[in-house]
Amino acid sequence: MPGARAQVIARAFLPDWPLGNRYHYYYAQAKLRSDPLYPGVCEALRDTRAPVLDLGCGIGLLAHALDQDGIGVRYFGVDNDARKIASARRAAARAGLLDAGFETLDLSKALPPHRGSVAILDVMQFFEPARQVAIVDALVGMLDPGAVLVIRTGLDDGSPRARITRAGDFLARGLRWMNAAPRHYPEAAMLRARFEAAGLRSEFTPLYGDTPFNNWRVVAWRE
Repeated sequence: MPGARAQVIARAFLPDWPLGNRYHYYYAQAKLRSDPLYPGVCEALRDTRAPVLDLGCGIGLLAHALDQDGIGVRYFGVDNDARKIASARRAAARAGLLDAGFETLDLSKALPPHRGSVAILDVMQFFEPARQVAIVDALVGMLDPGAVLVIRTGLDDGSPRARITRAGDFLARGLRWMNAAPRHYPEAAMLRARFEAAGLRSEFTPLYGDTPFNNWRVVAWRE
């Protein structure tokens, strides 16, 4: 993401007082400038007006990226980390994102009701294979005509990038940015099989940019 746009978004995460914690401010800057995730997701969602459910939303950067990209859709994000949800709410209010909401939810136990588009970004690896299948099938069932499902995930393909991705996720757990360790990276064949069974078309695109990780953008939609 261009530096000026990333800076605008990051400012919403500044603390309320000069000596406050600036961790999320610096994280937002670094993430937005170095990772092609959010431009890639915005590209996938640009032609839909359906409301977006963001599963595992973290501090809500997707809501800001959509707003900066002029994609005016209703947004709702959930995450199992209450501290990140609190930060997401504060930043959205500061940025004037009036059509964005956030709630704390453990996706290993439940999914929120929704109709429209769905984004699940860098989250699939935290579930066992059976739960991954159940989640994908549930998300496919949420898609209205004209809506899209966007997944960003590392894929279990045996590549050096896949090994680096796993190590990076364990490091994030060790640094306490993530409150869970990775369990299983999905296989492309599993995702394609679930989409084909539901009559969806899909597209798999590398989305790692200049990073060493094995991240892919997976987009699925109904004809």
